[in-house]
Amino acid sequence: MEKNRKVLIIGGNGFIGRNFLKRLVERDDLSVYSFDLSMPADKIPGVIYKEGDFFDDHVLKKNVEDMDLIIHSLCTVNPGNSNDKYMQGYGRDFLQTVKLCGLLAEQKANMIFLSSGGTVYGVQESQPIKETALPVPINHYGSLKLCIENVIRTFNTQRHTKMRIARISNPFGPGQDYQKGVGFVDAAVKKMIRGEELEIWGDGETVRDYIYIEDVCKMLETLVDYEGEEEVFNISSNEGVTQNKVIEILKTLDRNIQVVYKEARSVDVKRIVLDNSKIRKYYQGDIRSFEEGLKEYYRYLSCRSEVLS
Repeated sequence: MEKNRKVLIIGGNGFIGRNFLKRLVERDDLSVYSFDLSMPADKIPGVIYKEGDFFDDHVLKKNVEDMDLIIHSLCTVNPGNSNDKYMQGYGRDFLQTVKLCGLLAEQKANMIFLSSGGTVYGVQESQPIKETALPVPINHYGSLKLCIENVIRTFNTQRHTKMRIARISNPFGPGQDYQKGVGFVDAAVKKMIRGEELEIWGDGETVRDYIYIEDVCKMLETLVDYEGEEEVFNISSNEGVTQNKVIEILKTLDRNIQVVYKEARSVDVKRIVLDNSKIRKYYQGDIRSFEEGLKEYYRYLSCRSEVLS
């Protein structure tokens, strides 16, 4: 089959970006590109790699030219450090993404922006949270993502583009690194395997909508082919799980896990569960339960020597 669409993932070396590359490169109708600051140590066969600085205007323009679809998965701040690095987020990530939107509007290309369902909504009484809920982020990471979302909506209205927003809940699985600032499940499993102490900020009753990364990529793939009028999609499991429940399931795997509870952080919302009924209209595949995904990830990590180092 002739490859008739060019898809570029900005941030292809990242956790979601790399997993999504693996998914898309299996398709015969797409030419799949990765754009990041450096070449990965282990390239994915079939992916065409582009190396360069997203924040260099000339380099960015050169690398998005001729692309039909951009997957924007790059961000230089995270929920934990965004209150300290907020100007980096607004001054670099936000402004450069506005420029990217302008470039794509000029060349009539599309984009799927990977937003943060775990932070843009903030505190919400009605759960699971629908895409129509008014976002009220309580940390600068969520605020940054929402600022970008609003720019995308304005371009869609004024320039008649069809850029999509994917609000992803709390993904976990192969390729994640909690040391980069996100990933409670990743931290819990790795620390248990290594016999290290796990820190929980608060009483452990914080609820999150954890979803296995492969299921995230399957739902995102649906948006690659989507041609409707909807702008915003929750990408989630629709299942709320407490941190204490994560620990409880891990203990059933015949492992001892050491947990220490610390004072809750102001950047963390107490409960976030996202309604995924909109994306489920277009994605009819299975979604793992949290317990299934957790055990699968545990098995994956248990046979890898680098986890023990």
